[in-house]
This record gives sequence, C-alpha cells and structure tokens, in this order.
Amino acid sequence: MVGRDIGTVVLPDADLKIYLDASLQERARRRHRQDLLHGTRSDYSEILKAVTERDRIDSTRDIAPLRAASDAVILDSDKLSADEVFERARMLSE
Repeated sequence: MVGRDIGTVVLPDADLKIYLDASLQERARRRHRQDLLHGTRSDYSEILKAVTERDRIDSTRDIAPLRAASDAVILDSDKLSADEVFERARMLSE
C-alpha cells in the first residue's frame, strides 16, 4: 500500500513499514524526465517549486502530517533505479 500517511495513520500496526524517500531535487528531476518522455511541456524549476510546496503543506498539516513512522525503515532512492528500489524493498520483507 502506498500513501503519504500509510505507516502513521492508515496501517500504524503494520509489521513492516518502508518510508520511500528521495531528495526534492531527485523527485523533481524524475517528474521532469517523465513529462518529457510523454511529450508533455515541462520546466524543472516549476516542478521543483511544486514538489517543495507540496511537501511543506503535507508536513505541516494538522491531520496526518507527512512524516516517517518511528518504526519505519527509511529507503533513500536517490541513487537507485526503480528495479533496485523494488529489490531492496523485497529483501526487507523477507
């Protein structure tokens, strides 16, 4: 299950919680690249600004703020491919 409050609100008692993380810059770069691959007009600086603002809003909201659960495994995906992220998550679940 995926979501910004899954480990803290939706399934707080889950046996395994993986908090998938990436820097603002990497997330903006990925979205920019995805847009370009789909032929969509894209501006990296606009995307970075939007991602930064979304994180600010989500992390400061009163109900279910964005944060890793205290017992979550944090998986930094900055330097990983999608396949590498999947493999690391799979290994954590074994």
